[in-house]
Amino acid sequence: MLKNIFKGIKAYASALGLIGNLGLWKYFAVPVLISLFTAILIGLSAWGWSDDIANAIDLLWVWEWGASWFHSFAELLGWVLIIAFGLIVYKHIVMALSAPFMSPVSAAIEHHFLGTLHSHRDTSNTTQLWRGIRVNVRNLILEVCITIPLLVLSLVPVLNFITAILLLLVQAYFAGFGNMDYTLERHYGYKESVQFVKEHKGVAIGNGIIFTLMLFIPFIGILVVLPLSVTAATSQTIRFIGNKK
Repeated sequence: MLKNIFKGIKAYASALGLIGNLGLWKYFAVPVLISLFTAILIGLSAWGWSDDIANAIDLLWVWEWGASWFHSFAELLGWVLIIAFGLIVYKHIVMALSAPFMSPVSAAIEHHFLGTLHSHRDTSNTTQLWRGIRVNVRNLILEVCITIPLLVLSLVPVLNFITAILLLLVQAYFAGFGNMDYTLERHYGYKESVQFVKEHKGVAIGNGIIFTLMLFIPFIGILVVLPLSVTAATSQTIRFIGNKK
């Protein structure tokens, strides 16, 4: 799996050039606007809820001594929760709504590398959008269920370093899953695609690691994360599909 993680990361090196050579930037206009609007909306919500979350956590401390220290801790924990769940919600909203615009990008890249394959499933914009929503709702539920226990464990001083790495890997896996599915939806049904990503989870994690880290680059990261990550994911996914078929 480690080898495939590096493959998923390495694919980003050629992504920018591939987008330019194939003239794919025009497909990213709407997804970039979706990404920017979603990020602003989540950011404003997080800003408004941060004090409420800190005050709610404060209720757990019933003693007067150490109250100021605990409030500082509550504010820090509140921001961690906001960032963690903000990233989760952000990526699944953007990936689901961008599905009809990312499929042509994926198809163009596939044609560039492999030529036209006759085993494609016929899909429309509506079916692509519905599949994107279905996949990302499923992934959102699973990711939240995994993330909550890890956040609880992160409160333990000895375990917080390990849980931080695990949180990154969980975020990365589901981000990579969404990026790979823009290609998989033309070849496999829903259940087959889930199984495919499980079999190639290393590529999904590698792709998603860069995706997640790019979101921490102010403004620029939000604008370029989807074009680069989808291009990188597609170039690797079609190779594994070709090998499998």
